[in-house]
Amino acid sequence: MASVSFEHVEKRYPGGIEAVADLCLEVADGELLALVGPSGCGKSTVLRLLAGLEAPSAGTIRLGGRAVNELPPQARNVAMVFQDYALYPNRTVRGNLAFPLEMRRLPRDEIARRVEAAAALLEIGALLERLPRELSGGQRQRVAMGRALVREPEAFLLDEPLSNLDAKLRVQMRAELKRLHQRLGVTTVYVTHDQVEAMTLGDRIAVLSEGRLQQLGPPQEVYDRPANVFVAGFIGSPPMNLLRARATGGRVTAGELTLDVGGARDGDLVIGLRPESLRPAADGLPGMEFRVEVVEPLGDQVVVHGTVAGQLAIGIRDEEEIPVVAAEASRAPVTATFAPSVRPAVGERLRLGVPSEAVYVFDAATGVAQR
Repeated sequence: MASVSFEHVEKRYPGGIEAVADLCLEVADGELLALVGPSGCGKSTVLRLLAGLEAPSAGTIRLGGRAVNELPPQARNVAMVFQDYALYPNRTVRGNLAFPLEMRRLPRDEIARRVEAAAALLEIGALLERLPRELSGGQRQRVAMGRALVREPEAFLLDEPLSNLDAKLRVQMRAELKRLHQRLGVTTVYVTHDQVEAMTLGDRIAVLSEGRLQQLGPPQEVYDRPANVFVAGFIGSPPMNLLRARATGGRVTAGELTLDVGGARDGDLVIGLRPESLRPAADGLPGMEFRVEVVEPLGDQVVVHGTVAGQLAIGIRDEEEIPVVAAEASRAPVTATFAPSVRPAVGERLRLGVPSEAVYVFDAATGVAQR
């Protein structure tokens, strides 16, 4: 096991494309760090730089305290697991697990010991003589993990390893990955665009956008105290509602919503409202009229999409999370989550209460959090 360090690392491609910009990041020995962000944010490039599949344009990458910029991939003692598993179709599970050890010319008895140990740990001992085409998606993922595990690497590098699995299996494999890391304690860098995966798996999460680190911290801290508008709009499911607003003397106005927000500086703002903090027909709270457009009953909660008077803060959501409601110019799309017993009808207009203490405030010009 070893720590990982990126010291002012940059990666630029021909044509001036900057994939990673001045990345300073430390991953502690034994930590699982989740790198999360939308497609094209640079997270997979960071992983490839660490693995040695790409060379940095500037900066230093350290593994276990030693600089590895000049070392080829095979000399870095890291193991990478890809989203497509990359299993050899003509080799059995045993053969796939043994392959990286055979390439290192380890003794046969050592290869057999490591293969059996990995198979037992991942509960795939009964599958050792099967070919990959005879395995389910979850079983193939375990084999891919096992092939990395037998190498006894200093660090695991996981590049969206669950993206090809169905929803139920992803939840199961997520829990198994968490248990596996707790047992092994191997330094792990886990890349995903799924912020739920990042929140549930990571000891800390690093949020990237356009090659730049936006925020680094424990998952709950990033959720509770987003550093800027981008993080606020990305972390959370459903994502935070972000509206244009203006503050005067501590009083914030966004459309028809007016409320007192301590610490809000005068001028243009962006306010953030978590869907779960919005309360239907809440007496005594500042509120706004909500026009219901789409209702999604999910069993444990009801997700309701609609519009309110005001303006959406544009340019802060992942392209995969575009609001489902096409708002008028004078209305902004808003999402709220209610208890299962609350089931408004499409077209209904209801009053949404907004607790002042649940409002996030960001500077409109810089996007940086004010409180």
